[in-house]
Amino acid sequence: MNKLILIFAFTFIGIKSHAQELRARVSVISNRVGNNVDKKVFQTLQSALNDFINTRKWSKDNFTTKEKIDCSFLFNLEPAGDANVYKASLTIQSGRPVFNTSYISPVINYQDNDLIFSYAEFQQLLFSDTRVSGTDPLASNLTAVVAYWINIILGFDYDSFSPRGGMAYFQKAQNIVNNSPEGKNISGWKAFDGTRNRYWLAENLLNSRYNIIHDVIYNYYRLGMDQLYTDEAGARNQVLNTLSQLNSFNVENPNTMILQFFFQGKSQELIKIFSKANPADKSRALDFLQKLDISSASKYRDELK
Repeated sequence: MNKLILIFAFTFIGIKSHAQELRARVSVISNRVGNNVDKKVFQTLQSALNDFINTRKWSKDNFTTKEKIDCSFLFNLEPAGDANVYKASLTIQSGRPVFNTSYISPVINYQDNDLIFSYAEFQQLLFSDTRVSGTDPLASNLTAVVAYWINIILGFDYDSFSPRGGMAYFQKAQNIVNNSPEGKNISGWKAFDGTRNRYWLAENLLNSRYNIIHDVIYNYYRLGMDQLYTDEAGARNQVLNTLSQLNSFNVENPNTMILQFFFQGKSQELIKIFSKANPADKSRALDFLQKLDISSASKYRDELK
């Protein structure tokens, strides 16, 4: 990870141009697919997904080049038994520039393992908010999943710049959940498909009991990370306050998906932020982080002891 404090002229408010919202990198890995399938199919799929994500308008706003959201979609495929049908793990990552630096703060880092879809070479990738399931559930499942994650990316990005600014996109994501394709082996869209899936993330983000999460997103990025260059101590205190908010949230609402989702990919960033804190704040941060981000607890202990 690059140093947090590097000079960079980043402006997130300015004159809009007619530009799409995302700067997405799309990768399709087909190593686990047998040699009986022409690998050119997956090159075509990667190109089609790149066009689908990067050329389609996903919001009513226009983004300048500097405002585009850095994100990536990595599809790791394996055969599903039927011709032209594939299972995949999809890794979604997105980041956000920190004001006055060249540092990109991680926002989303998640692996969705519930993807199955059909694709034949040169098949057109179609998606409509009003007809999510389309005419072929397995074909529609690919674009529905991608559109869902794009709206989650947009929602988090908007939340990070304005208080609860991403709600419209979380609602769009929930609309996709409510109208998702149904068919053989399609999963990840229902409450009974598991406790960590697309259904539960959208539910958590729109559950009125969990509204504090949207305040946490804004406070962490806009009042915390964006202030590191001009007021490092004050920014660190704001981040510590968000950890306190999350700790209270976790006590009242244990084992939510959104809490785990928030912390994925942030451990190194949080270690860097609190490594320079005074002993009292470092100890308080360590106590919170070990409770909130259990998968990285040993890393926090080693780095912030």
